[in-house]
Amino acid sequence: MPRRASPPGVDAAFARRALDEDRFRDDRTSRAVVPARAGAEGRIVAQAPGVLSGAAAGATIARAAGLRATVLRRDGSRVRAGTTVLRVVGSARAVLAAERTVLNVVMHASGIATATDRAVRAARGGPRPLEVWATRKTLPGLRDLEKAAVVHGGGRPHRRDLSDALLVKSNHLAFAALPEAVRRAAAAARPGERVEVEVRSIAEAVRAARAGAGALLLDNVSPRRARAIVRALERAGLRRGRWIELSGGITPENLGRYRRTGADAVSLGALTHSAIALPFHLGLRPARLSRRRS
Repeated sequence: MPRRASPPGVDAAFARRALDEDRFRDDRTSRAVVPARAGAEGRIVAQAPGVLSGAAAGATIARAAGLRATVLRRDGSRVRAGTTVLRVVGSARAVLAAERTVLNVVMHASGIATATDRAVRAARGGPRPLEVWATRKTLPGLRDLEKAAVVHGGGRPHRRDLSDALLVKSNHLAFAALPEAVRRAAAAARPGERVEVEVRSIAEAVRAARAGAGALLLDNVSPRRARAIVRALERAGLRRGRWIELSGGITPENLGRYRRTGADAVSLGALTHSAIALPFHLGLRPARLSRRRS
């Protein structure tokens, strides 16, 4: 049988660790109550509308538990309350033991995808397309799962890790003046790679642009100040060809206030660190066990 490609963030090793964390093989209640040879079919069902993510990851975890798993809705699909997204079949004890781990992944990832979808819709309507990006504010060990959920919701993953881009932040400037920091970063850049600099004022933005920064991160600025910085760069002839990102305190709820700042993108830590899980539950019924395994 061909090997299945692992979904982002959840390979077989991760799935085993997640199951072991919940002492999957030591479900005392199921061993006490459920006959050893009992079979079951479980269906993961949405309890609220949203955007699905984590279904493929949930299937990987179910298979690591020895279950047959069928994904019924693709990640990135819109779901309504009552939509069945994943079917698992096998030992009733195994279904019950894996239930919480599978649900946790689907609920968490779908919450992120749903929050991202809300942010993407809030970003529409400005004078220029405003992209929605994720950040590195992710749970350790879950970054790829969470970044994939952002993509399923219509956003962009942005840089995955510290090796992905050159971003000079305010703390870096404790060790080098801004022009020198940009020069050093540019010397380490890959061909065609932009050096991005974090700024918070018009003066800092102009200095960074004149030093050669190809991108600016406007951090923790109000929509009014962001627009003023963009206009100042335009007046100085420093806007064209330079990417402008907004970050800090932006959420799906207040993002609409930033649509007309003239920036290119907003990055939201809230997509991953504060998204509310989308509720799902497992419907279970007895089923005859089969020798066939996926």
